[in-house]
Amino acid sequence: MTDSQHRFDAAEREAVYRAIALRRDMRHFTPSAPLPDEQLERLLRAAHAAPSVGLMQPWRFMRLSTPAWRARLMPIVEAERQRTADALGERSAEFLRLKVEGLRDSAELLAIVLAPDDGTVFGRRTLPREMAWCSAACAVQNLWLAARAEHLGMGWVSMFDPDELSQALALPEGSAPLGLLCLGPVPDFYDQPMLEETGWRHARPLADMLMTPPDLGA
Repeated sequence: MTDSQHRFDAAEREAVYRAIALRRDMRHFTPSAPLPDEQLERLLRAAHAAPSVGLMQPWRFMRLSTPAWRARLMPIVEAERQRTADALGERSAEFLRLKVEGLRDSAELLAIVLAPDDGTVFGRRTLPREMAWCSAACAVQNLWLAARAEHLGMGWVSMFDPDELSQALALPEGSAPLGLLCLGPVPDFYDQPMLEETGWRHARPLADMLMTPPDLGA
């Protein structure tokens, strides 16, 4: 490729940062038909372009958008929602008032699954499982940003018992479900992350995330 193909002009660069800033974990969706096949493939290709340690590409996607699958998965998510409420103690009632998933209404419902270990050693000898998780998370982030650029919302649902969901999806031995991804048109995007808008929790500033290393001298 020529140098110009590797460069972003000011408008393109601003669009990338804008998509990152406006990405939201969505819970409210506009009921609609499934996404056009070409659009869904475009989004999945963006996910598949994610970096992965040792080029292991451990992500697998499963499309679960039918009414039958939504009905099958809702009790699994609801059971964990109730267990989470129990674990939150005095904040239980407050938590139960929050909308935590869009399984019923999203245009598409996907599962993100960690594939069985393929034996990759490059870059992950000391952290084999962790680097697979990180790689799969990169694929989800790519999908999230691509969806936002196409004016679609996405929500990552993590409330489920992994063993129960694995059994429901008939996953092969050694694989693991990492999330249910609700994807589709939304009535509006949240101005702030939903947990901030509802007062559940507030994001901390970047300054709080910068660590100072031990002084090794000059």
